[in-house]
Amino acid sequence: MKTKIIQITSGRGPAECCWVVAQVLKHFLEAVKQNGIDSKILQREKGIENMTLQSVTVQLKAKTLDQFLNQWIGTIQWVGVSKFRPQHKRKNWFVALNEIEQKQHFEINENDISYQATRSSGPGGQHVNKVSSAIRAIHEPTKTQVLVMDSRSQHQNKKIAKIRLQEKVAEIQLQMLKSNIKNQWENHLNIVRGNPIQVFKGSDFKKNTIIKTYKKQRNTLKSELREQLNN
Repeated sequence: MKTKIIQITSGRGPAECCWVVAQVLKHFLEAVKQNGIDSKILQREKGIENMTLQSVTVQLKAKTLDQFLNQWIGTIQWVGVSKFRPQHKRKNWFVALNEIEQKQHFEINENDISYQATRSSGPGGQHVNKVSSAIRAIHEPTKTQVLVMDSRSQHQNKKIAKIRLQEKVAEIQLQMLKSNIKNQWENHLNIVRGNPIQVFKGSDFKKNTIIKTYKKQRNTLKSELREQLNN
């Protein structure tokens, strides 16, 4: 199962571009669902206007993702009249869909966890646990640790410790990912305004299918061939 992090961003674009981000997200998630890909929205940055997004980050999971993403990663263009400034002369608006590089990924492996038994702390008298039933679990790659003393059973505390350690490492990983997303968003502020991978048109945001016939290229080649034959 492959995992990729995708970000749709308006860059430094105005409110119109933020509206486009929100519209692209809808179409993108529909395409994701149709292709049987699991998705989860990790982060949203709202735009100034209602129903707009400055950026949104989506996690995708599937056996294969490259072929699907080849149709989406790049510049996305919307051709239409601004709903916020109807008198504005500009008709072409651009956003970007980028893949976020995942610099580090921690997966909990049983061999990476060390367990230490220790005595549970508690009130005095007969309630003091005389045996070392509390468990400290340490994830060695990240040095993350948890201490569990919920049960008088060492075995039960060990099971609980593993679950809580997984949750804690996952939270650390998510925070690192969010920091990485922010850094990469800043690097992608300047959006390339040419050669869009997808084009949408109008207030209903319909996808514009571009059929490349290569007629001009064929005519050029024919002319060159005729010239060579004449010579």
